[in-house]
Amino acid sequence: MAEANAAAEADPSVLRVSIDSKATVTVGNLSSGGQDRRHQAPKADDHAMAWPQGLTPFGMLNLHTDEVAISLGESAETPDVMVDGLARWWEDHRPKPPKVTTLAINLDGGRATRSDRTQVIKRMVTLARKTGLTLELIDYPPYHSKDNPIERCWAAREQFWNGAILDSVETTLQWPSTMTWQAMQPVVHHGTDVYEKRLR
Repeated sequence: MAEANAAAEADPSVLRVSIDSKATVTVGNLSSGGQDRRHQAPKADDHAMAWPQGLTPFGMLNLHTDEVAISLGESAETPDVMVDGLARWWEDHRPKPPKVTTLAINLDGGRATRSDRTQVIKRMVTLARKTGLTLELIDYPPYHSKDNPIERCWAAREQFWNGAILDSVETTLQWPSTMTWQAMQPVVHHGTDVYEKRLR
């Protein structure tokens, strides 16, 4: 893994990226703990209610430029969410003029991207054929997901919206779009597609 990352960094035709998704964020007038930054913090509801909506964060970190893109999707974490997010990111952020022939993709071997899931491999092959890219999947070993570089961005996001009440989709999208990572603001996308969960 370390050798593959080093080789990717040394080859100008290879772009190394780190991708990962996080647990679904419940949208509602709920306390998430922590301290709100405002002079007078808003009050969360103090009794249990049913909150039907949630957004699942999926992030992509360009390890050559430190640019971050975050998709907040209405679907649960699935291989299709991950690959479609990667495809959208490539269309929006690919280098111009094109000089990259390979994407070296750091993954943590989570449930949506495990190499034994045929759906993620099938979708990656389709993406490679569509884009003409070689896709090199570099998995971090079990229990080492914290070493995946995108995890540092997730930690910064959690610290930034610590204590915020994410009471609407708009608010939930706004918070990460106003944070900074390496002096840059992430590009935030609202994913509205809903995918089938049980595809392997």
